[in-house]
Amino acid sequence: MNAEYLPSMLPFSKASVSSQAGPWGRCMGNECGPGGSQSRAVWCAHSEGWTTLHTNCQQSDRPSNQQSCFRVCDWHKELYDWQLGAWNQCVPVSMRSAGVPRPAVCTRGEEGIQTREVGCVHKSDGVSAEDAICEYFEPKPRLEQACLIPCPRDCVVSEFSPWTSCSKSCGMGLQNRLRLVLAPPLFGGSACPNLTEFRTCQPGQCEGNESLHSLRVGPWGQCTISPIRQARETQEAREPKRERKAKRDRQARQERQGKRRKNKEKKEVKENKGERVRDRVRAKGKMRDPETRELIKNKRTRNRQNRQGLKFWDLQVGYQTREVTCVHRSGSTAEFSQCNQQTLPVTYQACVIPKDCEVSEWSDWSVCSKECYDLNGRKGQRTRARQVQQFPVGGGAECTELEESEQCSPQGEEIPPCVVYNWRATEWSDCRVDVLLSQQDRRRSNQTGLCGGGVQTREVYCVQAPTETSSNLSSLKNKDASRPVNSDLCLGVSPNTTQLCQIPCPVECEVSSWSAWGPCTFENCQDQSTKKGFKLRKRRIINEPTGGTGSCPHLTEAIPCEEPSCYDWLLVKLEECVPDNDKVCGPGTQNPQVQCINSDGEYVDRQLCRDAILPMPVLCEVSCPKDCVLSPWTSWSLCSNTCSGKNTEGKQTRARSILAYDSGDGGSQCPNSSALQEVRNCNDHPCTVYHWQTGPWGQCIEDTSVPSANSSLSRTGAGVGTNEAFCSVGMQTRKVICVRVNVGQVPPKKCPESLRPETVRPCLLPCKRDCMVTPYSDWTPCPSSCQTGGNIKKKQSRKRIIIQLPANGGQDCPELLFQEKECDSSSVCPGYRWKTHKWRRCQLVPWIIRQDSPGAQETCGPGLQARAVSCKKLDGGPADVAACLNFAGPMPQLTQSCQLPCQDDCQLTAWSKFSSCASDCVGVRTRKRTLVGKSKKREQCKNTQMYPLSETQYCPCNKYNAQPVGNWSDCILPEGGRVEGLLGMKVLGDIKECGQGYRFQAMVCYDQDNRLVETSRCNSHGYIEEACIIPCPSDCKLSEWSNWSRCSKSCGSGVKVRSKWLREKPYNGGRPCPKLDHVNQVYEVVPCLSDCSQYVWVAEPWSVWKVSNVDLKENCGEGVQTRKVRCMQNTVDGPSDTVEDYLCDPEEMPLGARESKLPCPEDCVLTDWGSWSRCPLPCNVNSTRQRTASPIRQPGEGKQCPSTTEKETCTLNTNCFHYSYNITDWSTCQLSERAVCGVGFKTRMLDCVRSDAKSVDLKFCEELGLDKKWQMNASCVVECPVNCQLSDWSSWSECSHTCGLAGKLWRRRTVIQASQGDGRPCSSQLEQWKPCPVRPCFSWRYSAWSPCRSEGARCGEGLRFRNVSCFVSDGSGKDPGSVVDEELCGDLEQTVDGDKQIILQESCTVPCPGECYLTDWTVWSPCQLSCISGDDLGFGSVQVRSRAVLAQEPENLLQCPEQEWEARPCTDGQCYEYKWMTGAWKGSSRQVWCQRSDGLNVTGGCPFTSEPVSDRSCDPACDKPRSICTEAGVCGCEEGYTEVMTSDGVLDQCTVIPVLEIPTAGDSKADVKTIRALSPTQPTANLPGRAGRTWFLQPFGPAKSQRSPREDR
Repeated sequence: MNAEYLPSMLPFSKASVSSQAGPWGRCMGNECGPGGSQSRAVWCAHSEGWTTLHTNCQQSDRPSNQQSCFRVCDWHKELYDWQLGAWNQCVPVSMRSAGVPRPAVCTRGEEGIQTREVGCVHKSDGVSAEDAICEYFEPKPRLEQACLIPCPRDCVVSEFSPWTSCSKSCGMGLQNRLRLVLAPPLFGGSACPNLTEFRTCQPGQCEGNESLHSLRVGPWGQCTISPIRQARETQEAREPKRERKAKRDRQARQERQGKRRKNKEKKEVKENKGERVRDRVRAKGKMRDPETRELIKNKRTRNRQNRQGLKFWDLQVGYQTREVTCVHRSGSTAEFSQCNQQTLPVTYQACVIPKDCEVSEWSDWSVCSKECYDLNGRKGQRTRARQVQQFPVGGGAECTELEESEQCSPQGEEIPPCVVYNWRATEWSDCRVDVLLSQQDRRRSNQTGLCGGGVQTREVYCVQAPTETSSNLSSLKNKDASRPVNSDLCLGVSPNTTQLCQIPCPVECEVSSWSAWGPCTFENCQDQSTKKGFKLRKRRIINEPTGGTGSCPHLTEAIPCEEPSCYDWLLVKLEECVPDNDKVCGPGTQNPQVQCINSDGEYVDRQLCRDAILPMPVLCEVSCPKDCVLSPWTSWSLCSNTCSGKNTEGKQTRARSILAYDSGDGGSQCPNSSALQEVRNCNDHPCTVYHWQTGPWGQCIEDTSVPSANSSLSRTGAGVGTNEAFCSVGMQTRKVICVRVNVGQVPPKKCPESLRPETVRPCLLPCKRDCMVTPYSDWTPCPSSCQTGGNIKKKQSRKRIIIQLPANGGQDCPELLFQEKECDSSSVCPGYRWKTHKWRRCQLVPWIIRQDSPGAQETCGPGLQARAVSCKKLDGGPADVAACLNFAGPMPQLTQSCQLPCQDDCQLTAWSKFSSCASDCVGVRTRKRTLVGKSKKREQCKNTQMYPLSETQYCPCNKYNAQPVGNWSDCILPEGGRVEGLLGMKVLGDIKECGQGYRFQAMVCYDQDNRLVETSRCNSHGYIEEACIIPCPSDCKLSEWSNWSRCSKSCGSGVKVRSKWLREKPYNGGRPCPKLDHVNQVYEVVPCLSDCSQYVWVAEPWSVWKVSNVDLKENCGEGVQTRKVRCMQNTVDGPSDTVEDYLCDPEEMPLGARESKLPCPEDCVLTDWGSWSRCPLPCNVNSTRQRTASPIRQPGEGKQCPSTTEKETCTLNTNCFHYSYNITDWSTCQLSERAVCGVGFKTRMLDCVRSDAKSVDLKFCEELGLDKKWQMNASCVVECPVNCQLSDWSSWSECSHTCGLAGKLWRRRTVIQASQGDGRPCSSQLEQWKPCPVRPCFSWRYSAWSPCRSEGARCGEGLRFRNVSCFVSDGSGKDPGSVVDEELCGDLEQTVDGDKQIILQESCTVPCPGECYLTDWTVWSPCQLSCISGDDLGFGSVQVRSRAVLAQEPENLLQCPEQEWEARPCTDGQCYEYKWMTGAWKGSSRQVWCQRSDGLNVTGGCPFTSEPVSDRSCDPACDKPRSICTEAGVCGCEEGYTEVMTSDGVLDQCTVIPVLEIPTAGDSKADVKTIRALSPTQPTANLPGRAGRTWFLQPFGPAKSQRSPREDR
C-alpha cells in the first residue's frame, strides 16, 4: 500500500481537507488563436499539508483541471500590445504602509508611490485581451513607481513699504503700507498674508463741514454714428439696391460737377478772364479728341479709386458719451446739487467708428521654389498671400497673417534631378616628420633623413558632381577638373585635411663577421690554365638594405697564393697505433682516415682529389711496461699572425707531457723537455689583401636601345615598392675598382676577375607628372550697395586650387592662383516709405448731441480729423500698402484730435526750432511762434505773459573729456604671419604664433553733463594701442641617445640599456617631455641574448710532475701537476684574445692543479679520464653516469690495470639537469635611429634555462628537441608626436553690440588636428577679441505716467499721459541714461523696447473718496526654481505678480475686494535659499527676520520649526537699578557698572566701576583679582555688545593683597 495514502484511512473531518490547484500549464493546440487548451494539476490536501484521496474532498468544490485558452503565435505581435494608463497621483508611502511614520520635518520631500493601469489590448479597436498574449512577446510593464511629493512651500512676500501720507488733509483718514508677493504658495504651503496694512490718521480738525460728496465721471460709451446719418442709412437700406447705387452715383456726379465749376470760376477770376486764357482753353478743347478725353476720364477714375481713404480705410467719425454722477463717500448716488461744482464735465466727444480688419481670400499657392528633384530630400518653399480690404480703425480687430509659406516638392513628370555637389580633395602633400626632441637644437639645422610616422595635408573643396554617371575618372587624371564652388553647397562632413603617414626608414646593410681564410685555390676551378691562386675569406649579408645590396660593403677578400688547388684531402682522424710485426708493444703506425673536400670545405667525390697528395701513415709507439709514457700531442694552437711579412711570421705550437717514466733498464727513455713541444710555420702567405670596391649606382638614363612601353610598368628594381608609375626602361652604371687594403686602388688583375661585381643594370624610369590645377571658380558675388558702408569700394575674387604637384620634370604650376577685382556699382536697393496726405477738416460731435451744452450755438470746440496714408517706393513711385507694412515701419496716425476755435479762443502756430549758435558757450538762441487769424486782433491774445511769442536760452556750453574704458584686449599679432609649407602646398597650422603684437583698449568720450558722445568729439579714433609680446613656445629638449650598455648577462638573455637626459624643459606650451626619472633621464631597456660560447676557458698542457713522495729509484710516486687556465674570446678561428675571467662561466673553469700518482715502471698507465656520459633524463637517483680511460701502457708481470670505468649516481641539479626554454618579455617598440615614430618592431629572446635556473647555451635545449612555439619578432607602432594643427583665424566678426561700452570684435579658429603623443599641445586661445569703437546708445524711452486725472470731475474714469523722448546711455544696463535732443534719434525707428506701437495715453481710474480698490499689477517677480541646497528638484520655475488693496476711509474697509496674485511658469529660474537672521540682544529681546540668499528680507520661506528665539527673560526679574537681563539668562549690569553679588550668586546691586590702574610688567603695585562668583573657573570674556573689561567684585571673604611678581622677588 502506498504510504502517501495511509493517512486517508484515518478518520477526519471533511472541513479539514480542501481541493488545491496548481498553475496552468502552457496553452496547447493545432491552430493559432482562441482554440487552444491548457491543463493544471488538482489534488485534495489536508490542512496540515499532506495529500489525500480525491474522494475525501467535496466534489462540488473541486476546481476544473482544464480550460480553453488563446494560443499565441509570432504573428500576433502585430495585433496586440500593452496599453499604458496615466500615472495616478503620488500617494505618500506612510499612507499605504501602516508601520511607516511620516517625517516630522520635510527637507527634500516625502517619498511616495504612484500607480497606473496596464493591460493587453487589441491594437485595432482597443478591446482588452488576456495579459498572457502580450507577455508572450514582452514582459508586463511596471504598475507602480516611486515618486517625490515636494515639501509645502509657503507664500513669500517682501518687506512693507514705508507708510504713505494720510489720505485726508483733515479729519479721520487712513495710512497704508504695501508689500508684494515674491513666491506663490506651492504644494500645499501657507497662503499669502495680507499685502496691505492700514492705520488711521488725523492731521487735524476740519474747518467747517467736511465734503462728503464728489462728482464722478464714468467711462466713455460705445462710438456711435450721428442720428442723421443713421436715419439716412436706414432709409437707404429700405431702397432697392439698384436705386441706392444710382442715387449715390448721381450725388457723386453732382458733387464733382459743383467742384469743377467752382475751380473753373476761381481760375477765371484769378486770370482776370484774359483773352489769352480763353484762347488756351479753346485750344485745349479743340485738342481733346474722343480718345484723349477717354484717357483723361480713365485717369481721373483711377485717381479717385486710389484715393487712400476710399480704398482701405472707411473712416466714419461718430460720437461717444459718458455719464456724470454725484456720489457720497459711502458709495451711494446723490443729487447733483449735493456736489458743489459750478461747471459739469463734457459728456460727449468725437470718435472713430471701430471697424475690424477685413482680408481677402487666400491667393493660389505660388510655384515651388525648387524646380528639380533633390536627391538629399531637401524641399523648397511656396507661398500664398491675401490682401487687406479694410484696415482696422477705431480699435477694431487687428489683421491676421497676410502671408504664409510651406515646404513643397516640384510636381509633374520628367522633373530633372537637382545639381549635386560633392567634396573633392587635392592629393596628399609629402609626409612631414617632426624633428626629434634631441634634434631641436638650432645649431643642428640638418633635418634630412628623418623617417617614420608623420603628417600630411591636403586641401578640400566643393565641386558640382558630374551629371554623367559613367564619368568615373580620377580627378587627378581628368584634365577638366571640376570648378570649385562655395563650400556651403556641399552637404555632409567634409573629408579630413590631415592624416598620419609613414616614411619608410632606410634599412642599413648588416654583414656577418669574416670567415676564416680558405685554402689556396684557383680563381676558377673550371679553368686551371693560369697558375694564379687566391686564399679567400667571406662574409654574408645578415640584413638586406633599402635600395638593394649595392650599398653593402664588399663581401669577399682575396690573398694571392702559390700552388693553388681546387680539391684536397681532409684528415678526419688517425686510427689506433698498431705495433709493427704483430708485437704487443713497441713502434708502430697510425693510418689516417681522409675525406675529399673542395675549397669551400664541402665533402666531394674522392675522385676529384686524385691529383692531391694523400696523407701518409703516421709513426707511433705503443709503450711497453718499462717504457717512458708520453701523452698525445695537443691540437695546434691558433696562428700567431694572420699573414707573413718581413717583420711578422705566423707560428703554431703543440705540446705533450710525460705520463710515466721508464724503468731505466731496457725500456725506451723519456725525451728531454725540448722534445715535449713542437713549433711550425703558418699563414705564410704575404699580408696583401685585395677586394673589389663598388661606387653608388648612377642616375637612371633612358636606354634608347629598348623601346619605351606604352603603358606604365610595375617597379621590379631593388627599391621599395611604391605607387609610382614607370613609363620606360633605362640603364644605371657604377664604378668598380680593385683595392688593396690599407693602400688604395690597384690594377684590376690583382683581384679575382670571377668575383668582379656588375657595373651596368637595367632600371625603370618614372613617368613625368605635370602640375594640375582646377579651373577658376566663379567670381564671388558683390555685396549689395545698400548695406552699411556701401560707399566703401567692394571687391570680388576667384581662385583655383593645385590638385597635383609637378614631378619628374613635368610642367610647373602657374604662379597666379588668386584673382581679385573691384565690384561694379550696383543698383539702388528697393525701399518703401509711408506718405501722409493733408488732414481733413475737423469734424465735431453732431449738434443734436451737443445742443444742450454751453456754447453749442457756435460751431467750435474739440473734434476729430482724419487723413489718408499711401505707400510709395523710395524713388517716388506708388507701391502696394502691404510692402510698407512689411518694410516701412509702423503706419502713421490716421486720426487726431482737433480744435475748431471759438470766438474767444487764441490760436497760435507751433514753436519753431531754436536758432543755431555761432559757437559753443557764446550768445543765446531763440525760437518763435505767431498768432493766427482773428487772434491777431484780439486784445487778450496779445498778452505775451499768457501767450509768449518767443523763448530764449543760452547756447549750450559743450566740453568733452576722453578716458579709457574696459579691459585690454588679447595680444593680437599683425596679419600676414602665414608661412608656406613644403613644395608650395599650404600646410594648415603653420601660422606664426608668437612674437610682438598689439593690444587695444577702447576710449570713451563724455560731454560736460557726463553723457556719452561720439569719440570724434574728443579727437579720438576710438581706442588706444600698445605693443605686447606673445611668448614663443619652447619644446622639451633631450640629448641624443647614449651608446647601448653591454648585455647584462654573458650567457643567455639579459638586458641592455641606453638613456637620454634633459637639456631644456618645455615652457609656453611647448612639446612636453616624456616621463623622466628623479635625475631627469629617460631610459630605454631592451632584451639581449649573449652567445654562451663567446667566451671560453682555455687550459695549457699540464706541467711536469712534481713528485712529493719520491721513489728515487723508480722515479714514481705521488705528485702534483699544474697548468695555466685563461678566459679567452672565441672566434670562428678558435679562441683568440685573453679577456677578464669574470666573462667566462666560473662553474665551467677547468682545474689549474691536480694531485695524482705518477705510475712506476711496469705499472699500468691509463689515459686521462674522458668526459662524463650524460645522465638519462628525467634525472633519477637510480640512474648513473660514467667516464672511461684506456690503457696506453700495459702492466708488467704480476701487475694489473686499475678499473678503466668510473661511475657516479645522477643527482638533480648537481650532475644532472633538466632544460627548458624561457621566453623574455617583449622589448619596447624599436625604431630606426632616424625615426621619431611610426611602424617599428619589438623583439623577445629565447633562453635555455637549466633546472637550477642557470642560463646555458641553446644547444642543450635544441638537442632535446624542445618545441619552439613562440614568435620572436612582431611589428608595433609608436604613436607619432603630432603637433596640434589649427585653422587660420577667421575674419573679424561684426561688433557684438551696435553701441555702448561692451562691444567686441571676435575672431575664431578651430582645431583641425588635435595633438597626439609628445606633440605640441593646442593653444587654449581659440578666439581673440578687441574692442569696437564706443558709440553712444540712442533709444526712444517712455517717461513715467502722469497722475491719473478725470477732467472736470473729482474722480472716476480719466486719462494718464506720458511722453517718448530720446535717451543716450552706455548700453551697460546700469546707466539710467540721459535725455538728449530728438534729432540724435532721428535715424532710429520709433520703437520702445522693441514695441512699434507707441502708446502715449491710456484710460485710468481716479478713486472717489471712500472707495476701496486694487492697485495696478506689480511687475513679474524674478524666475524662481524649487531648490534644496542649490539642487533643482525638477518641478520647474515660476514667477508671480500681485495686486494689493487700497482704501481711503476707515468705515469702508469691509467693502474692499480681495487681494489678488497670479503665477506663471518661466525659464532660466534661479535657486534662492532662505535663512533666519538675528540682531543683537537689546535687553531681553532681539530682532529675528527671514532673509533670502540675494540679501532681500522677506516674510515666509524660512521654516518656523527652526526660528530663533527673539525674547528672553530672567527669573527672578532684573529689578535692580541699572540691571539688565544678560544673554546667559542671568541678571547683569549696564555698561559702566559692575555687579555686586550676594553670597548665593544673585545680583545685589550695580555700582559704578572704580577707576583701577591695571598693572603692567614691572609695576610694583598690587594686582586686583576679579572673580566671577557663580563660576570661578569661567574666563572673563567680554559680553557681546560691550566694550572694555568687565569687573566682578567679591564682597565677602577675607581680603588678600595680591602682589606682583616683582614684589615677590
